[in-house]
Amino acid sequence: MDIFKAYDIRGEYPNELDEETVRKIGACFVPLLKARNIAVGHDMRISSPNLASAFIDGAVSSGASVTDMGMVTTPHFYFEQIEGGFDAGAMITASHLPSEMNGLKLVSRDAVPLSSDQGLPELKQMTREGSCPPAGKALERGNVKQGKELDNYINRISGFVHEPVEMNIVVDGGNGAVGPELELLFKRFPMWNVTTLCMEPDGSFPNHVANPLIPANTEDLQRKVTETKAGVGIAFDGDADRCGFVDENGDRIREDLVTALIAEFFLYRQPGSKILYDLRSSRTVPETIKRLGGVPVRSRVGHSFIKELMRREGAVFAGELSGHYYYKDMGYTDNALLTMVHMLNYLAYKGQPLSEIMEHLQIYSATGEINMTVSDPKAIFAALKQRYRNAGQDCLDGLTVTYNTWWFNLRLSNTEPLMRLNLEAENLMLMNTKRQEVVSIISKADPKMQMEPESR
Repeated sequence: MDIFKAYDIRGEYPNELDEETVRKIGACFVPLLKARNIAVGHDMRISSPNLASAFIDGAVSSGASVTDMGMVTTPHFYFEQIEGGFDAGAMITASHLPSEMNGLKLVSRDAVPLSSDQGLPELKQMTREGSCPPAGKALERGNVKQGKELDNYINRISGFVHEPVEMNIVVDGGNGAVGPELELLFKRFPMWNVTTLCMEPDGSFPNHVANPLIPANTEDLQRKVTETKAGVGIAFDGDADRCGFVDENGDRIREDLVTALIAEFFLYRQPGSKILYDLRSSRTVPETIKRLGGVPVRSRVGHSFIKELMRREGAVFAGELSGHYYYKDMGYTDNALLTMVHMLNYLAYKGQPLSEIMEHLQIYSATGEINMTVSDPKAIFAALKQRYRNAGQDCLDGLTVTYNTWWFNLRLSNTEPLMRLNLEAENLMLMNTKRQEVVSIISKADPKMQMEPESR
């Protein structure tokens, strides 16, 4: 299995990704980016400290000076990397994936990510050739120092809190790296009456996998919200670059509709701003942005592509169906802790229960993300293009087919060996009919297609 993905490097530890491989990556990463000083952080996974040490050893062997941040969240790592003016950086994490997985998120200056479009293919070739450092060239080893300022980061996050009000909230840290950050933030805002779950960082995930997109992982949070009569519940993934929300009734909130909520708060404070949304999002999202006087910008899926487009468009905010939310004010990076703050800002600004607010946004019926394993993607795309040839079609990311009353997007995942379908219609009956129709076309084009049991 190829560990070099579209946005990062990831694989099962130690079968696909081990210390020696990561040491080689570190040794090649430095000359690839001509980096003199880099930052390295890691999450709470059991294998992460060893992999971070291996990457640091490789980077130092290629002459880099390394600041070892230890255990951090990915957004905190981005913050330190930007504020410290580092040439490049590496975050050792597998984000929302199970405990046996690990990986690397690699960035150049200003936390601009390496991706399959820029940097990762070259790094892959250099690593496999094993030519770092160059043979016969003596390099002076770099040095390593410890460095991390949690207070500075929480100061920055706290600065985005606007007119906080008393509110009961429940937070599930997922036993990820975010626990220490949450505890420090909550001490500064005693008007938030907080009930916490799974706050101790633990890479074995003793309670549930830190992936809030899977419904089973938020069941404890949902129960606790109703038990404590909280106004909102928030669940974090392992490295805190994504989050999910539940309302005061314990009902999950669709991640794309969170984009519409936070967009409203941004447009209230910064009228006319550009806001990005990924092409899997409900029609409600661009319609809401337009209604509020903003400029919606449609994007392909994936953090590296969204960050690049945000910079090009000067967008203030972006949201993905996967629960990633991005902020110009944080260097165009995704930040779940800041997303929680903005949700609390929004609820304070609206002064209404979250469930009532959502009633006005839940206009359409959507399938949610349907995952499939397939053997012949080309045949599937060809069959769908032919069947819906009279529709609006585009191939920005996979295939999007659009009619007045319904639409769908089908794309190959950039992170897993899956094909993903999202379909939305103006009512439940039409959605179910079209879902069955599209899935039937896919299965006929590829008889080996199998449906996955849960969204990922």
